Amino acid sequence: MDATPHKSTPAKTMKASEFRANCLKLMDEIAEAGGEIVITKRGKPISKLVPYKTAPNNKTNPDAVFGSHKGRIEILGDIVSPMPAEWFEDPDHSRNELF
Repeated sequence: MDATPHKSTPAKTMKASEFRANCLKLMDEIAEAGGEIVITKRGKPISKLVPYKTAPNNKTNPDAVFGSHKGRIEILGDIVSPMPAEWFEDPDHSRNELF
């Protein structure tokens, strides 16, 4: 196994006007070859174009949020009913018998 850290390729920097003129071609290039392009406006970075990747465990897929902790979390008690009135009357929560 190689002990040297992986060196990533530096991001290409591009003016927003140049990006706008070549947007579709650049999107195809990034999707195919990888890498990233930092888009600048008046010399300041404003956005970054990177390839879209779906991780095997769906961490980057926003649709996979629901159910992602299935089997990891156990719900004990009633999480739907309102809190008992006594909880609001005891600001220091000194009584432990509420639940």
